[in-house]
Amino acid sequence: MKLSRRNFLCSAMSAAAASAVPGVALALDYPTRPVRFVVSFAAGGPNDTVARILAQYLSEYLGQQFVVENRVGAGGHIGMEAVLSSPPDGYTIGFVTPNNAINATLYPSLPFDFLNDSSPVAGSMKLANVMDVNLSFPAKDLAAFGELLQTMAGIKLTHVPYRGTAPAMTDLLGGQIPVLFDNLPGSIQQIQAGRIRALGVTTAKRVDSLPDVPAIAESLPGYEVFVWYGICAPKGTPPQVVEKLNRAVNAVLANPKLVARFRELGGEPMPMTPAEFGKLITDETDKWSKVIRVAHIKLE
Repeated sequence: MKLSRRNFLCSAMSAAAASAVPGVALALDYPTRPVRFVVSFAAGGPNDTVARILAQYLSEYLGQQFVVENRVGAGGHIGMEAVLSSPPDGYTIGFVTPNNAINATLYPSLPFDFLNDSSPVAGSMKLANVMDVNLSFPAKDLAAFGELLQTMAGIKLTHVPYRGTAPAMTDLLGGQIPVLFDNLPGSIQQIQAGRIRALGVTTAKRVDSLPDVPAIAESLPGYEVFVWYGICAPKGTPPQVVEKLNRAVNAVLANPKLVARFRELGGEPMPMTPAEFGKLITDETDKWSKVIRVAHIKLE
C-alpha cells in the first residue's frame, strides 16, 4: 500500500503532535487498569470506611476498579511511603489525613518529605472528632469529666497509640481504655447503638447526625478542631492525570447518594481543586508545627 506525500505528511504531523503531548494522551486513556488506593490505617476504621466509599463511586464513575489497600504502621508512614515511592503514573494514590500534616513536625526524621514528595489531588470530606467513653466511665457529660479530672488525686491521662480506630474501639468497648478521641465515622454506629457514650464533638457546632451530643465549644468557648480527608499521588504524576482524577472525585462528591452517606457518618463533602487542597495541607502543616513546638511535644 502506497502513501501519498500528503497522507505521509499528515501522519507524520499527527505522530509528532502526539509525542509532544504524551501527558494529554495518557490522561485521555486513564485509567486503563485498576488503581491502587492506599490507606495508612487499619481496616474498619474511619479512614478505611470513607476511602472504600470513595473507591466504590470512583470505580463506577471511571470504569476501572479503585482497590483499597491497607498499609498499616508507624503512625501512617508505612502506607504513605509506599504511595510516594510508587511510579508517578496515577495508578497508586494515597488517602491523606491530618496525621500527614502533624507528623511532618512531630517525627524528627521521616523517609519522605510529604509536602515536597506528593502531588495533591483532591479534598474529599470534612468532619468532626468525637470524645467517647466506655459506658462504665463515671462522667456522663463534659462538665462531669472536667470535675473528675480536678477532684481525682494523681489522675494522669496517658496516650495509647493504636494502629487504627478498629482496635482502639475494641478496647474501649471492652473497658481496657476509658476514653477515646476518634474521627466521627469510626464511632457513630457504636454511639447510635448505645454501646459507648459520646461526651462531645470537636467542631464549633453540633453535628446533624448526633444532635443530642454537645459541641465541646459549649463548655470551652472557642474550641474547634475539624478533620479533613483527601487524596494525593506521588510527585511527578502528570498534571493531566491529576486533573482528571480531581474532576472525577469532585463529580462523585456531588452525587446525592454519596452526600447522604457522608452525612450519615457525620461528615460533609469537601470538593477542592488540587491547588486548594495543596494549600490546606500546607496551612495545616504550619498550624500543627506551631502547636507542637510551643507545647514542646516530643515522641518518647
